[in-house]
Amino acid sequence: MSLLQIAEPNQSTKPHEHRYGIGIDLGTTRSLVAVVRSSKAQIIEANNPEDTLLPSVVYYPKSGSPIVGHDALQYRSEDSASTIISAKRFMGRSQADIKFSHPYALSGDANAMPTFVTAQGDISPVGVSAQILNTLYQRAISALPEDSIAGAVITVPAYFDEAQRQATKDAATAAGINVLRLLNEPTAAAIAYGLDRASEDSSSAQKTHYYLIYDLGGGTFDVSILKLTDGVFEVLATGGNSALGGDDIDRLIANWLIKQSGHSPSNISSHDKSELARQAKRYKQQLSDHEQVEVEVTINGQSWQGKLSQTDLTAITEPVSRRTLQVCDQVLRDAGLDKSALNEVILVGGSTRMPVIQELVADFFATQPLCRHNPDEVVALGAAQAAHQLVNGSDDSMLLLDVTPLSLGLETMGGLVEVIIPRNTPIPVKKRQVFTTYQDGQTGMVIHVVQGERETVADCRTLGRFELFGIPPMKAGFARIEVTFSIDANGQLTVSAQETTTGTNSQIEISPAYGLSDEQKEQLLLAGFKFAEQDKQARSLIETKVEAEREVLALESALKDFASLLSEAEIEALKQNIQAVKDAISSDDQASIDQAQAELKPGSDAFAVRIMDLSIKSTMAGTKAEDW
Repeated sequence: MSLLQIAEPNQSTKPHEHRYGIGIDLGTTRSLVAVVRSSKAQIIEANNPEDTLLPSVVYYPKSGSPIVGHDALQYRSEDSASTIISAKRFMGRSQADIKFSHPYALSGDANAMPTFVTAQGDISPVGVSAQILNTLYQRAISALPEDSIAGAVITVPAYFDEAQRQATKDAATAAGINVLRLLNEPTAAAIAYGLDRASEDSSSAQKTHYYLIYDLGGGTFDVSILKLTDGVFEVLATGGNSALGGDDIDRLIANWLIKQSGHSPSNISSHDKSELARQAKRYKQQLSDHEQVEVEVTINGQSWQGKLSQTDLTAITEPVSRRTLQVCDQVLRDAGLDKSALNEVILVGGSTRMPVIQELVADFFATQPLCRHNPDEVVALGAAQAAHQLVNGSDDSMLLLDVTPLSLGLETMGGLVEVIIPRNTPIPVKKRQVFTTYQDGQTGMVIHVVQGERETVADCRTLGRFELFGIPPMKAGFARIEVTFSIDANGQLTVSAQETTTGTNSQIEISPAYGLSDEQKEQLLLAGFKFAEQDKQARSLIETKVEAEREVLALESALKDFASLLSEAEIEALKQNIQAVKDAISSDDQASIDQAQAELKPGSDAFAVRIMDLSIKSTMAGTKAEDW
């Protein structure tokens, strides 16, 4: 007996129509597409089985259409410049930020996302990713009923910044895909494992569960700590490195082979380097099932044979493994958790197939990591489930709370940073804060948006600037400027400012032309901790100077308007005290500024009282007691 899908009356113009949401894992080295059919998430297979787990490779020949996937790999030795591999590592990053090794000729401005110089001309990383996404999208179109795809959830590393996320969306748009949502890869993996159901089905009285997702792919590394409480699924903290993964392990193995054979990496041709990377990957995969493998390489026309063991691999991969554990340690501190508080550690990403990585994680966390799903497929499967929930509005969909990886704020007087959205705040989020003018008659201001963990603008990264005009001219401190920071579910930041009395407003959508390099991300985070006490003292001094300057400006303005309320001696004494405050400000000594302000205070307070008395007399003039 077969079942026929029906719909309630008046609920669909096409009673038998079913809408699908697909999940796409746009990986650095491999990419996948999945869909939920018959209530089960499943990978959509390719006609060529080798392309089901699609190599994220595009070859651009001199003539003809680009070649995507497994067929493109055969050209990487003969034409490495036109065979683009791991384009994801270049997404949303400036040419100046790209410090990792690669075989490509890049063109473009140093402060913009570069393009690859290929046989078909200059191709951007966005264009390469669009080719990969379109290949997966066409596969889904062929496998599903006509016009039934409502859109896609596309996964990104949790540590992708605004520029990298925007570049991913641009690639999807170029591929003709309607993006339902960008989803962090660790979050997608958690959905695939059904962690919400695991906590509900647990016989334990524990109401809150904590999970750490260790995601080591071909070119990126992410760690996220997830908290599940009463059906609410929250990312407590996240960290990672957008240029660290299996590709780096391949290069380390290739360099080991070069040195073992008596050569120097600096004297190897790009063709030999490309071939060595391919061989290194094969040997790495063979070691997943063997304690030792025979190796043979040809470098500069000379052959060398030897053996590569698990012990050798442990030593070779130490630079990568050490950096992953440093990130794990930092994310645990950010979440305020100890390793013992974790219910499970979950392995995601093809590189976690390596026994050396599994043993490393097991030793570090003192628990056997969870890896019951294929680590290559788990992210795509989770994305498909999320897409299904978004398209069909499933009642059992969990609440997903991702976080923003770095603090966001704006510049205030003195070059200080006022944080509006702190690091690791769950998104989507919208926060407002009210500011005011600094000078009398000020009718405009520049809103300078920054990202980072330091107290001063000079030590943070600029995201964008925009101007707000039309502020009514009034005394300093009387205007009310409401600034709103809004981050949507895709991590897209929009900043707006509005003068509350007139409704004058302006806004900017933060989409910088390039992203943060892995070194910059690490520096922003680590510097925030390293210089915390120094920054605290610097901020205190700047705030004291700004407050003193504002008091001086206010007094000088008052002297112009109300000097008649003071005697010549009082005016002279006040001016001398004002000058003393100015001199103290120039000295950059907080104690001197505090002392000068203290000496100014009696005179300024007495002056303020006389101005207030005059204002009250003016207001009360012409009125009678019975009026009150």
